[in-house]
Amino acid sequence: MTRTRPGRIALQLVVPVALVALWWWTSAGSTSVFYPPLSRIVTSLKDDWLFEQVGSDLVPSLTRFTLGYLGAVVIGVGVGTLIGLAPRVRRASLPVVEFLRSIPPPLMIPFVLVVFGIGDGSKVVLIVLGAVWPVLLSTIDGVRGVDPLQLDMARGFGLRRRDRITRVVLPAASPKIVAGMRTALSIGLILMIISEMVASTNGLGFRVLNAQRTFDSAGTYAGVIVIGVVGLVVNLGFVAAESRIMRWHRGSRGLLEDAAGRPAGEAATTAGAPVAVADVTFMQGGDRA
Repeated sequence: MTRTRPGRIALQLVVPVALVALWWWTSAGSTSVFYPPLSRIVTSLKDDWLFEQVGSDLVPSLTRFTLGYLGAVVIGVGVGTLIGLAPRVRRASLPVVEFLRSIPPPLMIPFVLVVFGIGDGSKVVLIVLGAVWPVLLSTIDGVRGVDPLQLDMARGFGLRRRDRITRVVLPAASPKIVAGMRTALSIGLILMIISEMVASTNGLGFRVLNAQRTFDSAGTYAGVIVIGVVGLVVNLGFVAAESRIMRWHRGSRGLLEDAAGRPAGEAATTAGAPVAVADVTFMQGGDRA
């Protein structure tokens, strides 16, 4: 049953539904201010977030996160490609990269506030400072792993340097770049919340902190749930986009699924027709990418 799409969806819902049911049952008679009944949390969630605080807090948070994340991706891929392609630049920049990425981004909040002020700019910059490193390091690793034979072949065909980067290097390094981008998602969301807890007047982080300070435990839990839902939706959206963009990569390795949810190679073999996966090393960058 779990081989089909409805079966997989049902399996993914079993644990969340069971946990919510357990939470509802164990908290039903709670009188503790620190552990309110789930019914009160749901009421606070409905009253505050459907839809009173969506425009005032949720939208600004998502805007800051989007700008910071896109900035981290652009900087990480651009600088990472340069460092990965130029050995001298890589050796010269290694101490600086290792020094900067060792600094926890929350420690940069005072510096960022002094330089960029208390507006949205400082929050976007803080997200960039934290989310850029997974993208940067994954890009460097992916670019360095491109098979030299591919680059020699591209030069032999007379491709200009820009075309070699866009048509050979980046496609070959894209699996690792995408992996770094997905890691940066969670870091960006964490820093979005942290940045809104300092010198802010709106946002998810501000709302949760304000509920905590006013001893609104139901509102605090409701805000945490909203943050979790935002993270889930963002991750699902990224996975959906990645499945389309990187479809060629999975197809070249025989990992695409048929209607029954089986890998294409497995399906063909099961049917009695051994499958031969085409060699698209030039596209994917080989095993070293």
